[in-house]
Amino acid sequence: MTVLRKNLIDGEWLGEAGSHNINPSNTNDVVGEYASAGPEEARQAIAAAKAAFPSWSRSGPLARHAVLKKASDEIMARKDEIGRSLAREEGKTLAEGVGETIRAAQIFDFFAGETLRLSGEMVPSVRPGVGVEMTREGVGVVGIITPWNFPIAIPAWKIAPALAYGNTIVFKPAELVPESAWTIVDILHRAGLPKGVLNLVMGKGSVVGQAMLDSPDVNAISFTGSVGTGKRVAAASVEHMRKFQLEMGGKNPLVVLDDADLAVAVDCAINGAYFSTGQRCTASSRLIVTEGIHDRFVDAVKERLDKLVIGDALDAKTQIGPVVDQTQLKQDEDYIAIGRQEGAELAFGGERLERETPGFYLRPALFLGSTNAMRISREEIFGPVANVIRVKDYDEALAVANDTPFGLTSGICTTSLKHATHFKRNSEAGMVMVNLPTAGVDFHVPFGGRRGSSYGPREQGRYAMEFYTTVKTAYTLAG
Repeated sequence: MTVLRKNLIDGEWLGEAGSHNINPSNTNDVVGEYASAGPEEARQAIAAAKAAFPSWSRSGPLARHAVLKKASDEIMARKDEIGRSLAREEGKTLAEGVGETIRAAQIFDFFAGETLRLSGEMVPSVRPGVGVEMTREGVGVVGIITPWNFPIAIPAWKIAPALAYGNTIVFKPAELVPESAWTIVDILHRAGLPKGVLNLVMGKGSVVGQAMLDSPDVNAISFTGSVGTGKRVAAASVEHMRKFQLEMGGKNPLVVLDDADLAVAVDCAINGAYFSTGQRCTASSRLIVTEGIHDRFVDAVKERLDKLVIGDALDAKTQIGPVVDQTQLKQDEDYIAIGRQEGAELAFGGERLERETPGFYLRPALFLGSTNAMRISREEIFGPVANVIRVKDYDEALAVANDTPFGLTSGICTTSLKHATHFKRNSEAGMVMVNLPTAGVDFHVPFGGRRGSSYGPREQGRYAMEFYTTVKTAYTLAG
């Protein structure tokens, strides 16, 4: 019997069945049933968060630390169970699902520690006898809207700092992955959060998300998703003069120079472009390769692609799982057709695959002979599709790498300290990797990019404080 997962509003589990969660590795497998909130439920959640804010924002650091640490410990203790559930609903491999779950536990542990490291400043005034204090306070009710591709890590890196710095939350996860969202909320709820501090409203973005955008009682919104939706979040937030933070798309370059270690370069390309089925905003979908190594690099990448095991996410042998759903699969196939129409050569893959169970299986695709002006080089595909752009030398590679409307992450494979150093300084991206995949970042340092990729303060690490707090300056005349 399928258990109904309900929304959490003001400390109560509420709602009726609204949607089914389907396993992309086996579309006959229903992961669960989930309540679907409407506008009224969203408004109730916002009101509950607003009512809970005064008390939670003034709670002591030990109270917040206890909740976040307890949540971290439970997530880590249940990593195999939660990771398996994550792989089942999203389609990334079992190893990736467990790894993401461990990362979520680490994030909660980090911000548990941050509650005990909150600090301010005290300075003398220019006026005699006056003291000046600068402190940080929570911003209020934070709306959190998360995507489907990292269903527990991204909610963790938004929810943990929001709670650590004294905010209350209305959380709307992606419809495709409600189980991971419900699990993390259930853990925090049982860890001792007061009612109304964290509210879960599952449902359609056009309904629940819009109610959040329309509310003057939502003081800040942290959003990760598409560029188009991000722009709507920004416009609605300006209307209410609220803080907003956007993490959106990427069209990330991996530069491979003639002097690169070929094995390292191939590993970076395969991991960055195709792992997690290419469904990462940090995926290296543009492989910019200089002439001297181009042919050897392409042959080695094709050889590795041919050996990859594509299959059920829960099979320990699987290296690449299915695409998340039919809509995303069609988008991938549409872009593969566009690439061919534009004149690029489909040198490997791109076709649907049949497996023992019905699912959204796609063989990873590699294009050759592409230019940076093609749509497959300009637009985010968000699937296991990459294209090679042949360039003359480092200078041309850098220019092509920077010629993009995005700017999230970039990478270079080289044994030249000169080129690595120059690239780190001159790459127009928020994160730069040298001899590492463009996808894969640490949880304790800032995450974010430039241009169409990101807007607002960085996420993760101590930099998260910039978004989830506001600064107060207080003056005191002594005696």
